[in-house]
Amino acid sequence: MSIEVTPQTNPFTPSDAAKVPAHQLVYEKLRAMILFGDLAPGQPVTIQGLTDQLDAGMTPVREALRRLIAEGALTHQGNRRVSVPILTPDCADELGFMRKTLEPELARRAALRMDKAVLKALQACDDDLNRAIAQGDVGGYLTHNYRFHALINETADAPIMAATVDRLWLRFGPSLRVVCGRFGTSNLPDKHKDLLDAFATRDAKAAAAAMQEDVLQGTQQIETALLDGTVAI
Repeated sequence: MSIEVTPQTNPFTPSDAAKVPAHQLVYEKLRAMILFGDLAPGQPVTIQGLTDQLDAGMTPVREALRRLIAEGALTHQGNRRVSVPILTPDCADELGFMRKTLEPELARRAALRMDKAVLKALQACDDDLNRAIAQGDVGGYLTHNYRFHALINETADAPIMAATVDRLWLRFGPSLRVVCGRFGTSNLPDKHKDLLDAFATRDAKAAAAAMQEDVLQGTQQIETALLDGTVAI
């Protein structure tokens, strides 16, 4: 399935690019392309093509690819080609189980550490997300949804769990882009209001429950698309 995509800006790319090594900048750019679905699952791309697209040298591109292959975000196809792995029902089930296990706990911890500044930032992210949904902006939805969840995970102050979850997002993000591109934004799951309400009162139990529902709705959307064959991802 072919979908027109607009490359998204990685909201966590270092702000002072001059001080960041070239291979790290290339990694961040390519990671964002995968995370936000600019590279479709199964779509082969050449190393030379990526160097041209990213306006980067061969060495930093190879280093970025090596890291992303090790993280499971890309697979090596030989003949200097790589691709985003195609999500299978079994893989989706594993990802869903891990997300439902880890992300509610991160939300619980974040609620206990919540302050007004973070809550304000989360509300701003959610406002941007809601505008993207209203405008049918799939790329904007994916970007702001990631920002919202990443800020929660950062606030949880549990770096091992947060890093694991971030890798899980790299595995299902491209397929989420396909699903959203196929069905649009009008019926996208959103339990963010419940999360924000829980964070406002620092109710850890309610935050965990809201995150559980948010993850469940999102994973079910992808699993349904996989099982009924309405979209190949």
